[in-house]
Amino acid sequence: MEVVCLDFEGVLIPEIWIEVAERTGIDALRATTRDIPDYDKLMSQRLRVVAENGLGLGDIQAVIQEMGPMDGAAAFLGDLRQSAQVLILSDTFYEFAQPLVRQLDWPTLFCHHLISEEDTITGYKLRMKDHKRHAVQAFKDLRFRVTAAGDSYNDISMLSEADKGILFRSPDNVKAEFPQFSSCESYDDLLAAIRDRK
Repeated sequence: MEVVCLDFEGVLIPEIWIEVAERTGIDALRATTRDIPDYDKLMSQRLRVVAENGLGLGDIQAVIQEMGPMDGAAAFLGDLRQSAQVLILSDTFYEFAQPLVRQLDWPTLFCHHLISEEDTITGYKLRMKDHKRHAVQAFKDLRFRVTAAGDSYNDISMLSEADKGILFRSPDNVKAEFPQFSSCESYDDLLAAIRDRK
């Protein structure tokens, strides 16, 4: 049996922080792991900007409630789940993800937790460092063949650990830096690449 591990933002849903930036006009929140590979540095920057602009957890959740999966994502996920066990490995937070997971028919999601007091985000708690790679490693230890797909720097260790790693709609700089991974731009091509055992 095959396990397929997918990133969430940029693969199945739009980038949440970019959407928040567009809705609020706070350009500093547009940065993602495509721009700042160090996740702790990126999150520290985000939380500082959120505090400086008086954004509460509810403000961000209100933006997320109006978001939906990327065009074709739900159908792709439905097709994929007919032939493989699918898990979403993400650096988002459970406090953000639920409305979007619901729209994708509740796939299994491993991610992190935000720390908040009332409506103020005060920090975050990682499930563990490099949890995407550790999850893939654990599935391989259970004798699963693992294919992984992601779009950004924080997916590279997951893709490297998997039996097969695929970049999906990655920016040119990521594709150029990691030419060892095949690259897809459409869900049809991604589904074909996952099912190709080469």
